[in-house]
Amino acid sequence: MSNAVSALQGAVAPGEVTVREGGLQGMITLRGDLSNAKLKSVCKAVTGATFPKMGKATMSGDNALAWMSPDEALILVPHADTADAIAKIDKALKGQHYLAENLSDARALIFVEGTYSREVMAKAAPVDLHPSTFQPGDFRRTRLGQVAAAFWMKDDDTFAIICFRSVADYTFKLLAAAAKGGAVGHF
Repeated sequence: MSNAVSALQGAVAPGEVTVREGGLQGMITLRGDLSNAKLKSVCKAVTGATFPKMGKATMSGDNALAWMSPDEALILVPHADTADAIAKIDKALKGQHYLAENLSDARALIFVEGTYSREVMAKAAPVDLHPSTFQPGDFRRTRLGQVAAAFWMKDDDTFAIICFRSVADYTFKLLAAAAKGGAVGHF
């Protein structure tokens, strides 16, 4: 069996705003009735994060939960903990209609960090990122340039981006170019 390798193998584009790969990340898609108390409870047990509202992501340390759609949540745990997390979900939801699937090796995690990270993201995403509209904990599924992606604000200066592994290099280079271009002064 081969060893897992991250999509960008630790790539970093340093600067006033740094773009960096997040490395190996456990990602589980959980589809089901998001109002189900058992589903919410197992998500909290696996991540330590509270269950997010629509359009939100919640975090607990390196773990996170994101609202993806009316019947889908994304669970982020350490890569090595993914199988155990799915086993806990399977045990807790046995007999119910749900799907828990490991997406870890099909996705990439990229961070955009720095004082004008909001402007870097706004250069690539068709989303209103004004501070009065988009705050830490807010989550969107959208496009970055020409590819599908999802992102959320971890804090005032940090975005976490998830994209397909197959477009990770494009996404990284797009964000690095946007960061290299400097602040626009819009926000």
